[in-house]
Amino acid sequence: MQQSNLKEFLKYTTLNITGMIGLSCYILADTFFVSKGLGMTGLAALNLAIPVFSFIHGCGLMLGMGGATWYSIFRGQKAQDQCDRIFTNMLCLTLAIAGLFILASFFLSDELTRILGADAETADMTHTYLKVLLLFSPAFMVNDMMACFVRNDSNPRLPMLSMLFGSLSNIVLDYIFIFPLHLGILGAVLATGAAPLIGITILSTHFLKKQNGFHIKKERPRIKVILSGISLGFSSLVTEVSSGIVIIVFNVIILGIAGNAGVAAYGVIANLSLVVIAIYTGLAQGMQPLVSRSYGEGNKTCIRQYLNYGFVSVLVLSAGIYASLFWFAEPIVKIFNSDGNVLLQEIAVSGMKLYFTAIPFAGINIMLSLFFTATNRVFPAQSISITRGFALIIPAAFFLARLAGMTGIWMAFPITECMVFLLAVIFLIRCLKI
Repeated sequence: MQQSNLKEFLKYTTLNITGMIGLSCYILADTFFVSKGLGMTGLAALNLAIPVFSFIHGCGLMLGMGGATWYSIFRGQKAQDQCDRIFTNMLCLTLAIAGLFILASFFLSDELTRILGADAETADMTHTYLKVLLLFSPAFMVNDMMACFVRNDSNPRLPMLSMLFGSLSNIVLDYIFIFPLHLGILGAVLATGAAPLIGITILSTHFLKKQNGFHIKKERPRIKVILSGISLGFSSLVTEVSSGIVIIVFNVIILGIAGNAGVAAYGVIANLSLVVIAIYTGLAQGMQPLVSRSYGEGNKTCIRQYLNYGFVSVLVLSAGIYASLFWFAEPIVKIFNSDGNVLLQEIAVSGMKLYFTAIPFAGINIMLSLFFTATNRVFPAQSISITRGFALIIPAAFFLARLAGMTGIWMAFPITECMVFLLAVIFLIRCLKI
């Protein structure tokens, strides 16, 4: 039994980590090609626009993770009618919210550009990226939602393939649009927007399989069902949106300390952070279907086994990731520093070594937040997400920046994650006692 659970755990988490790394490469590929084709100005403009991507992605994950978690619980309880109902309601809400993003593209893109802090040098590029990104929001959100449901329907391989092929198409199209076609920042966002369309096409093949466990149900959306999905998925939204808010705050603070070179340096670190966090998110999302199914079946032994596997995995991954980032900081930054800016190089290299000391604590916090979501414990999940998302890190950034300049900025992340880790452990001890 234990060997079977370990095999299943490794299958789900490995496939999902691989897929999430591919997904995170959407923006990372933009960062690389924009830095090569448009220099430091393009890199700064891209970093200013990332928070909107985080918000769109967060809404898709909120509905996908919340709905899919309930789906796994209902599936463990053999309640097929409820499985179809939660999928239908989450799909309807996904399309409705995506419609609002499209309206924002037409009527609010100018205001968003100003709010995000673009100056005269970066405004045009930032505005173009935002406007087109919002138009692609239905594709991003539907892709996120479908990936969650398919993964929870005992098919983790298909979401991985959709993310990887989407990421590969993004990289290829980035090169074609930015260099041979000379589309600049427009080419970067068009390549990014094409990726979820390919992902949806691949995920749609799941509906052709006989073992497909969820279907569209002909009924009106139910408020109670929608709220139950949102409540469980809300921590995923907070995690994504808060990352965007933190980027905005950090950009504003850094702009006053080190100018556009500092913002560009933080852009490199922020985008690398997307990949690192995606690895831990992939691990946690891979655990979620297994934990939720065991919770629906009332199998506490399996739940504890999966939790133990999660802790060991986070520690092993953290050791490998930090060692790689520490020893290869110089060449990694050089990849994105196409202009050879000495100040950008110095700021980013020193910042990377401090900033990523947070990763073992961040990994455990992400895993425990989704663990609590998977076992229908809304309060601990949301408390961890809100606390690590913005409640602590934003005040810490302002205070530490005033105290120690750029060093303080880099230390805000590890100090926050360490404090949230202590809170998460308290929640876990109480949970295990119950």
